[in-house]
Amino acid sequence: MATTNADLARRWMDEVWNQRRTETVHELLTPASRCRSETGVMTGPDEFLDRAYGPLTAAFPDVRVTVEGTVSEGDQVVVRWTATGTHTGDGIGLPPTGRKLTFRGMTWVRIENGKMVEGVDVWNHAGLFKALETGEIPPSMSAA
Repeated sequence: MATTNADLARRWMDEVWNQRRTETVHELLTPASRCRSETGVMTGPDEFLDRAYGPLTAAFPDVRVTVEGTVSEGDQVVVRWTATGTHTGDGIGLPPTGRKLTFRGMTWVRIENGKMVEGVDVWNHAGLFKALETGEIPPSMSAA
């Protein structure tokens, strides 16, 4: 059975975020893969693991990502997702608050030869920090 680009993007969300399979990061990214987010540009699997994955999973050890939908055209896929987790760690520079939050986002990915070579991750980073620091939940999030 052929794997579509949307299947590959769904696999990333499930294996990397829900199953915590960091080997999937190394399998699906190249050393030149670039990800852009509010926190800057990351290149390659090691930088993604150090700057994005590691801090978020340390801060939210129980984080679970649900794919709500995908749109795919040619070598590009957009994934609409929600993530739910409890802030029990300090991986993002804030002391644990114990707050359980659901936040939403979209990730655009360009795929070449079965590898994710370019991505843009869009979600409300500032809103997440505000919710954790003050308890004020922005419209893009909810208390889980």
